[in-house]
Amino acid sequence: MNNEINLAEVIEYINPADCSYQDWINVGMALKHEGYTAAVWEAWSSRDTVRYHPGECERKWSSFNGNANPVTAGTIVQMAKNNGMTFCGSGENRALDWDDEISYEQHDDHVVVDKKWIEGKEINAPQDWQPHKEIIRYLEALFEQSENVGYVMQSWEKDGKYLPANKGSYDRTAGQLIELLSKCDGDIGSVLGDYNTQAGAWIRFNPLDGKGVKNENVTEYKYALVESDSTDIERQNAIIREMELPVAVLVFSGKKSLHAIVRIDAANYDEYRKRVDFLYQICQKNGLSPDTQNRNPSRLSRLPGVQRGDNRQYIVDTNIGKASWDEWREWIDSVNDDLPDEENMSDVWDNIPDLAPPLIDGILRQGHKMLVAGPSKAGKSYALIELCCAIAEGKKWLGFPCTKGKVMYVNLELDRASCLHRVKDVYTALNWAPENLNNLDIWNLRGKSVPMDKLAPKLIRRAAKKNYIAVVIDPIYKVITGDENSADQMAHFCNQFDKVCTELGCAVIYCHHHSKGAQGGKRSMDRASGSGVFARDPDALLDLIELEISDSLMTQEKNNAACEVMTRYLDKCGLDDEYSQDDACSRKAMQDACRSALSNDKYKMIMQEVTLSDKRTESRTAWRIEGTLREFPKFAPINMWFDYPIHKIDSSGVLKDAEAEGDSPSWQKNFGRKKTDKERKNERKESIETAYEACGMNGKVTIKDLAEYLGVTEKTVRSRLKEHGDFWIDEGTVGKKSG
Repeated sequence: MNNEINLAEVIEYINPADCSYQDWINVGMALKHEGYTAAVWEAWSSRDTVRYHPGECERKWSSFNGNANPVTAGTIVQMAKNNGMTFCGSGENRALDWDDEISYEQHDDHVVVDKKWIEGKEINAPQDWQPHKEIIRYLEALFEQSENVGYVMQSWEKDGKYLPANKGSYDRTAGQLIELLSKCDGDIGSVLGDYNTQAGAWIRFNPLDGKGVKNENVTEYKYALVESDSTDIERQNAIIREMELPVAVLVFSGKKSLHAIVRIDAANYDEYRKRVDFLYQICQKNGLSPDTQNRNPSRLSRLPGVQRGDNRQYIVDTNIGKASWDEWREWIDSVNDDLPDEENMSDVWDNIPDLAPPLIDGILRQGHKMLVAGPSKAGKSYALIELCCAIAEGKKWLGFPCTKGKVMYVNLELDRASCLHRVKDVYTALNWAPENLNNLDIWNLRGKSVPMDKLAPKLIRRAAKKNYIAVVIDPIYKVITGDENSADQMAHFCNQFDKVCTELGCAVIYCHHHSKGAQGGKRSMDRASGSGVFARDPDALLDLIELEISDSLMTQEKNNAACEVMTRYLDKCGLDDEYSQDDACSRKAMQDACRSALSNDKYKMIMQEVTLSDKRTESRTAWRIEGTLREFPKFAPINMWFDYPIHKIDSSGVLKDAEAEGDSPSWQKNFGRKKTDKERKNERKESIETAYEACGMNGKVTIKDLAEYLGVTEKTVRSRLKEHGDFWIDEGTVGKKSG
C-alpha cells in the first residue's frame, strides 16, 4: 500500500456497533484490499462488545478473494467523513488526496465552560494599599532572585491612549529590585522611576539577559499573557478560574481587562509558540477571546502597585488553577474525551480479569513496557541480546525466568554482520544450545530507521501475524524526534510504544542512555537522559550503573581467575594431588605446584594462559542493576560483571560493598538544585551531537534535518552549532571539523 493514509487510524472514527452487517463486511474487504491484516479488522470489530465473536474476522477474511469491483480505502474514508472526520488543508469539498492530513474535529473538544450559565466572579481591590508590596509580591511570584527584570514607567499619548514610551529598564535583577523596594518607604518612583498616573506602568513577565528587550533576550520561556477585554471583568475572572488555567499571577489592568500570567514552562521558543497557540485556542473555545498581539514572550503586561486614571493596577490573586502547564494540559485533554466509561468495583468484584502473564518473572508482564537505561560501555545492547536469547529459548535472564516465545530484536545501531555475530557470540558465551532460533527475528535498520511515529505503524504491520510476545528496540535515540528534555514531546514519543503494545499484544522493551556526569548520587529512575517521562512511562525500569573496582579487589579477582586456570589444567592432567585446597586459593602456591609438576614447556604454556586470564579479568567491568517496577515488588540490587560479551551475576558477593561511580554522602546531595548555565550548555551540546549522529545515518546532514529532529527552528540549530564549536556550516550543510 503506497500512501500516507493510515486506515487503522481512520476506522477509529467509525463505531462498529453502529454499522450494519454489510458495512462491517465492507470495512474488512477494504482493509484486505489495501494490504492490511486481519488483526486490524479484528481489533476494530472487538469494540462492538455485543456482536463481536473472537475468530469470526479471521474466518471471513479468508473468504475475501477479490473481485472486479473491489471495496477500497475510499469506502472507509467516506464512512469516517460521514461520522464527522475532516481532512486538514482540504478547505473545500474535493476529492481526498493521499497527502492530506487526517484529523477528527469535535466541536465540543476542550470546552469546559458553559458560556450560557457562567456567573461572573467579583474582584476586590486591596484595602491596605501599599504599592511597593504589590510589586514585591509580583516579582517574588514570577522571578528568581538572579533573573533580570524588564519594566517601563514612562509613557506617551496617542489619540487619547497612553503607550509605553521606550524600552524601559532591563539591567537589574529581581533580587536587587526587591531589596530596594523594601527600603523605599513606599516611594516606588525612587526605585523604578516616576510615572504618569493617568497612564500606569508596564512590566515584562519573562526574565531577560540584561542586554535588551526583544524575544531573543528572553532567557527562559516561563510565562504567557492572556488578556481579553471582550467581556466584563467579573466574567473574565470566572472563566479564567473555571478553565483551571495555571495562573501564577492575575492582575487587574486598571481598565477593562485582567492580565493572567500563565505558566508555560517551554524548553525553547518553538515550543513556547506551540503552547501559546494551544492556550489561546482553548481560551477562545471557552468564551475568553485573548488579544493575539500578546503572544510574544517579551511582551509587556500591566505592573501592579501603580495608579491608572481613577483606578489602580493591582494583584487580584496568585497561584490559581492547576499547578503547572503539564498538569493543566493533561486535565484539559481529558475533557470531552472518547475514553471508556468508568467502572464500579461492585460490578466487577466477582469477575475481575486475570493479570497478564509474566514475560520476565518478577519484572515484566506480557503486553507491558520496559526501559533498560545505562551509560555507554555498560553492554546494554549485549544485555538486550541476552534477553532476546533467553525469551527465544525460555531460559533465565539475570537470574529471572523468561517465558518462551517469539521475539523481534529491532537493531538500529549496528551493521547487519556485527549484529548477527553478536547474537552468535552471546549464545556461545552462555553455553546455550541454539534449539529455538526460529523464535528470534532480527530487523536490521541501521541507515534505514525513521522517527518512531513513522516506525510504529510499519512495525505493527510487519509483526501483526508473527505472534511476538516481545519487541526489543535498541537504542531509542535513533528514532527520537523533538527535544528529549521536553515532557510533552517525549510523552508523545512514548505513546508510540503503547500503540505497539496494544496493536500486537506484546511487550515492548527499549534502551536509552544516561545523562552525562556522575550518576551515583541520583536515584536510579532519574539517571536516564532527558525528560522524566522516560523513567515514569514504562512499567519496569532497569538501570545499570558502573561500580568502582578497588586495586585490592582487582588483585583478588585476578588471583581467583589464575588459580582456576591452573587447577583446571592440573585436574585435566590427573595431577590434582599436587596441590591442597588451601593451595587452590593462592596464585603463588599454584604456580609453585605447576612448576614442580609440569615440564618446562607445559609450565610456560600454562603461564601464558594465566597471562591471558589476567588481561580478561582486567577488561571486565562491574555493574549494579536496580529496578523500578510497577507490577512486582522491588528486587534487591543485582551486582554483576560485564565479561564480554555477556553479563555474569556476582555469585561470590565480592561486589556487595562496591560503591557506584559518583556516589557521595547524603549531606552533599543537592535535591531540587536549579541547573547551572554550564549544565544547560552541556545538555544543548549533547543534544546537537545526538541529532547529528542520528541524521547522519543517511549521509549528508543539513540544518533543516537537525531542526526537524530537535523540534526547534533553524536559527536555534545554527546558534547551538556555533556554541558547540566542533561543527562547520556550508550553505545549509553541516559537518564535523577534523582533528
